[in-house]
Amino acid sequence: MTDESPHERELGGQLLASVSRSFYLTLKALPRELREPVSLAYLLARTADTLADTAAVPAALRLECLREYGRRVSGGETEESDLEGMIAREFVVRQSDAAERRLMERFAEGLAWLGTIRGAPLVAIRQVLGHIICGQMLDIQRFPADGTLRCLGTEAELDEYTWLVAGCVGEFWTEMCATEKPGALDASVSLEQMKTWGARLGRGLQLINILRDLGEDVAEGRCYLPGVTAEAVRADSTALRPAWTHWMQVCRTHLDAGLNYVQHVADGKLRYATTLPLLLGAKTIAKMQAASWAEVMQGVKISRLDVAVTLAEAAVACRNAEAIASLYQRLLARKA
Repeated sequence: MTDESPHERELGGQLLASVSRSFYLTLKALPRELREPVSLAYLLARTADTLADTAAVPAALRLECLREYGRRVSGGETEESDLEGMIAREFVVRQSDAAERRLMERFAEGLAWLGTIRGAPLVAIRQVLGHIICGQMLDIQRFPADGTLRCLGTEAELDEYTWLVAGCVGEFWTEMCATEKPGALDASVSLEQMKTWGARLGRGLQLINILRDLGEDVAEGRCYLPGVTAEAVRADSTALRPAWTHWMQVCRTHLDAGLNYVQHVADGKLRYATTLPLLLGAKTIAKMQAASWAEVMQGVKISRLDVAVTLAEAAVACRNAEAIASLYQRLLARKA
């Protein structure tokens, strides 16, 4: 016997694992009450992400498809369009990664899965997907993939982006804990405080992605770090280093808030699932800090062995809040 729905069995297994990489470990570690809505939200977000990131498709068409996809997710009235046909013709054939291609081929099944969800999870999924899709559309408008390097102009623009695509996820996660598994969060801390910490954890994890993928993004015409001009970056990538150092520190403060968050998750299984991305983030930061600038621009990633070791360390540390804090600080200080 299984407690999974048919859609979760079909889409939440191999397909989800193939497109979620290390986050799949978090999803499978979730308590049963949270696993389906969080897995579905992630799958829908990954679908939107692939629509946004298929640079071979013109920006105008990607925006059109994201708007229609957002309407369908929201459950509102949709305009007459051939979204299925556009995805089949323009997106499926342009996926070099087999997992991304399957995701595009089966996007309608994700929407069908959403159609089986009711109550607070449905409201929360629609809300968080609305924010994420808004962030992805904003990203296309700022970086239209036309071969021209562009940089964000202000810190507010980067803050807005990290909240839309990741900070809101921390709030969604917290809302699901409160409504679907009462008692999972420390009752001595307000739900609003937990949402604030959760949002900062999400923003910190997104900043890690930005800092880790800096060289690849610049090569593709996107520079998310404000305070530097495209001309300076083109002349010498080290022009980015002061901004990179500043945002590494901002990232650390966000993850520190994330530590507060996981320490106030009362349910053991949920605490483990929530702690994993925090600890993997800490390990990634330590590796980036130990890297040369050339290595940073090439892209810094932790290995599968790093992930496996962290899984084992987290299983032990999650028994109490002090052990989590000790492991978190040790990972940040560890030399790569």
